[in-house]
Order: sequence, then structure tokens, then C-alpha cells
Amino acid sequence: MYRVWNFVANYSLLLIGGALLALIWANVDAASYHHIVEYVLWDNAPIGHAHMDAEGHVHRTLTLHYLVNDLLMALFFAIAGKEVWEAVILNEGSLRGAKAATPLFATAGGMLGPIAVYLGLALFLGSDTFSAVHRGWAIPTATDIAFSYLVGRIVFGPAHPAVRFLLLLAIADDAGGLIILAIFYPTGELAPAWLLLSFGAALAAFFFFNWLPRRMDRGDQLRRNSTWMRLKLGSWPYIVAGILSWYGFMRSGLHPALGLLPVIPAIPHADRAFGIFAAAEEHLHDLLNEMEHALKIPVEIVLLLFGLMNAGVEFSAIGAPTWLVLLGLVVGKPVGIFAFGWLAAYPMKLGLPQGMKTSDLFVLGCVAAIGFTVALFVASVAFPAGDVQDAAKMGALMSFGAAVLSIVAGKVTRVEKRALPA
Repeated sequence: MYRVWNFVANYSLLLIGGALLALIWANVDAASYHHIVEYVLWDNAPIGHAHMDAEGHVHRTLTLHYLVNDLLMALFFAIAGKEVWEAVILNEGSLRGAKAATPLFATAGGMLGPIAVYLGLALFLGSDTFSAVHRGWAIPTATDIAFSYLVGRIVFGPAHPAVRFLLLLAIADDAGGLIILAIFYPTGELAPAWLLLSFGAALAAFFFFNWLPRRMDRGDQLRRNSTWMRLKLGSWPYIVAGILSWYGFMRSGLHPALGLLPVIPAIPHADRAFGIFAAAEEHLHDLLNEMEHALKIPVEIVLLLFGLMNAGVEFSAIGAPTWLVLLGLVVGKPVGIFAFGWLAAYPMKLGLPQGMKTSDLFVLGCVAAIGFTVALFVASVAFPAGDVQDAAKMGALMSFGAAVLSIVAGKVTRVEKRALPA
């Protein structure tokens, strides 16, 4: 593992700062908080929430909340998508081969377990409750990579193999979460023809600015065409493609925060990756990594705004959805990850990383129960603004309690903490 503490700490502290400010603000003056969150930046805009006017015409309104959640958060999901893409496509990618098998099975358990707990308890509470909350089943499937990583280092120590296992699980969890968002949470009536714009823009960028120059450079050690593209045009073809792709997603009815994902495979990338949050990736100068480096500070600011726009929940909002989300995370995650991880490691004989004990699976599941960022995001799209959404968001915020649960579980199971070599 590489020394990445400062990067993740910066990422986490800004997000926590925005969330804490939102919580305080909403509980001191809820009216002014919601007024700012839903502040209209542009009515009759080309982008924004679609709704019918009095005459039956559809028009869009761009609010501050839409700007952050639907437009700017596309940058966050682009970075997550980049890590998933590298983990899958590169020869030494972390989600390829036998080394990823057990973490992938554990990821499946870490998603199915929370769904089972959430929906099972909702059914137990009665049909009325189930009808009101069933759309939130995906909220507790989320694992917040940065916060889980921070807690994982505290519980296991930075050199423990369980920390690497956790990162593999979190990346796979991100991939599953992106698929769930795309399939189960459209933002409006589906118009799939608009996806032709998204994928067409990505394909055009790949063909004209990536594949074709490399094709023309065959036999040319100086790679004149590729070098010209890189020096003269840089990232601009992919930025334009990203804008078109995002607009296509918005008009298609799929969540526009996923709109940059089709362009990621089109961008020239290195033939190796050091892994998410790895400081060593600063030394990779392919265009994909350089674009990620350029997005680092903007995404940190976006996450500050995301916390501010989404975590402003009044404490009085706590209700059934709060406990369903929280129990889905702190019960469903550990049990699901342990059960599926054990199944993969022993009956299926896929094994665990050297130096990792069976009990570490349960502790790791407790760490992965911190849902926060993505759980908040899913709650905001699963339910319309109101009491149910606020109660579900409170469950996502309370999942920070999994950090304490993780430390206790580590003590009880006598986790052998491992520090980095001096």
C-alpha cells in the first residue's frame, strides 16, 4: 500500500465539514437552509428539473441542488468510474483474475445482505410502511470508499491485507452502485434514443483522437500524430465529448450524474495502475491520470457542496426509514460480507489473502457499513424531497456509527494490526 493518508483525509474532512454545517443549519433555521438548497439559478433553462407549466408545456429549472447533485457530482462518479475501469481493463487490474474472486463474492454479500435486511424489516413493519419505503432498498448497499478506508487503516493498520481486500470490495461495490443507479433510478421518463448522443460522442472521441492517431503512428517511433494530438488538443476533445454525453444522459432519463462514464474508456490510459488513492499514480502521465489529477481539488470542493446540499436533515426526521437504512448497513453488510466471503474462501476454495483471518471478514464488513456519501446520494434519488427522504438520509448519516462498531469488533476478535515498514 502507498502512503495516501493526506489525500483521503482532505477528501473526508471537506465532506464532513459540509455535512456538519448542513446539519447545524437545518436544525437552527430549516426554512433558510431549504430556501438556499432549492434556490432557482435559472428558470426555463436548457438543463435542470423537468416539470409541466400551467399550460402543459415541459420546461426545466436549474436549482442549486440540481447543479451540485446532477451536474457537479458527475465529476465524482467519473473518478469512481475511472478506478473501476482500470481495475477491470488493465492486465494487473485489481478486479481481474483469481485474486479478485473472494472480494467479488464478498461484495455480492455486502449488497444482498443489506437489501434483505432492509426489505425484510420493511415487510415486518406492515404493508403501509413497505409501500412508503421500498424504493430505498439500494441505499444501504453503498460503501463509502474514503471513510471506510480511513477506518480500515485505524482498525487493521495500513499494512494489513484486509485493507487491500477492503479497497477491492469498495471498488466492486462502486461498480455495482453505478449499475443500480442507471437501471433502477431513472430521473424521468426514459428516452433511450438520447443515449446515442452519449455513446456516439464517446465513440467519436475514441476513434478520431485516440485510435486513429495511434493507427497512423504505426512504425513511427516518434509517434508524431499522437504527440500532436496530446500537445495541441490535450483533453479538450474528451471534455467536449463529456459535455455531450452528460446532456444525452440527462435527456435520456438516466441519472445525469453518470453521464461522463461512457467517455472514460475513450481516453488514452496507461497500461498499469497503482490503485485508488495511490500517491504513486501522480507519476503516471497518461491523459486519463492527468485528467484525474486535475479534478482532485474540484472534486473535493464538489464533495463539500454535496455534503452541504444533502446532509441538512432535522433530527425530528428520524423514523422507520432511518432504522431500515441503518440496520441494513450495520447488520446486513457485516453478515453478508462474512457469509459470502466465507463461502468463497472455504467451500469454493478460493481462499483469503495471506495473513488474513476468517474473523477479519466480519470486522471488514463492519468497516464497509459506513455508507455516507453514496448512501446519501441514493436516498436523494430514491425518494422525493420530504419526510421519507429526510429519514433515509438520517440513516445514511448515522452509519458513521459503524466506525465505533468496527473498532469494537476489531478488539473483540483481536485483530493483529500491521504498520508500514519503517
